[in-house]
Amino acid sequence: MSLVNLPPKPGGFIPRDRTWQPDGLTPTYKTSVRRSPQAPLLSFPSTLSEETSPVFGHHLIGPLDNDLILNYAQPGQSAIGPRIIVHGRVLDELGRGVAGALVEFWQANAGGRYRHKKESYQAALDPNFGGCGRTITGADGSYEFRTIQPGPYPWPNGMNDWRPAHIHFSLFGHGFAQRLITQMYFEGDPLIKRCPIVGVLKSQEAVDALTAPLDMHQSVPMDCLAYKFDMVLRGQRQTYFENRKEGL
Repeated sequence: MSLVNLPPKPGGFIPRDRTWQPDGLTPTYKTSVRRSPQAPLLSFPSTLSEETSPVFGHHLIGPLDNDLILNYAQPGQSAIGPRIIVHGRVLDELGRGVAGALVEFWQANAGGRYRHKKESYQAALDPNFGGCGRTITGADGSYEFRTIQPGPYPWPNGMNDWRPAHIHFSLFGHGFAQRLITQMYFEGDPLIKRCPIVGVLKSQEAVDALTAPLDMHQSVPMDCLAYKFDMVLRGQRQTYFENRKEGL
C-alpha cells in the first residue's frame, strides 16, 4: 500500500484525495442514489475537538472481544466454519502506526448470514457465532483478531448480485476526524470483480487496497489461516470510506 510523503498541515491533517475515493453517486450501487450528496461540498478548517479525543483504553475490551470464534459460543463450543486470523496495522497519513485506536468489526457467518432480525437470506444461523467484536491497536498500530471466514450472500441490488465474502470495520483514531468505516475482502475471491460495490472503486490499486492477502507466516498450523489487512486513516491514500464523503 503506497502512502504519500507529505508534511502534515500546521495544526491539522492532510486532506483526503477525493479522486482516490469513489464518487458519492454510483447508480450501479443502488442504495448510493438516495444517500449521495445533493449539494456541492463545503470545506471547513478542522477544529480542536475534531483533532483530539476520543481516547480508548484496553480496560474497555473484554477477554474474548477479539475472538469471534468463542465470544458468542456456549461453554465447550465454538463457531462453525474455516478458522482464520485477521491482522494488520492502522496507519496515519504519513505511514505511522496509530496506537490506541478502537477497531470494531462485524460480519456474516460461514453460511453468509448475519445475526439480525431483518436478515432475509435463508442460510442457517450458527448458534455459537455472534458476528461482532472489537480490539485496541498496540503501540505500533497493530491489531489482531480470530474469526471464521464469512460466506458470500445474495443481495437485492440487481437480478442476481452477490456480495463477496467480507468483514466490516469501524475505526476511531486519535480524534473524531480520524474516523473510518470500510470493509475487507479476501484474496482470490471470484465474486470481488462482480460486486457492484467494489465496482465503484476507480482503479485496481484501490481494489487491492481492500483485498487482504493470505499470510501463511502468521497462520497457525492445524488451526487457522491468516490474512493481513492494513488500514490508513485520512490522507491521500485513506482506505476506502464506504461510499460517503465523510471526513476532511
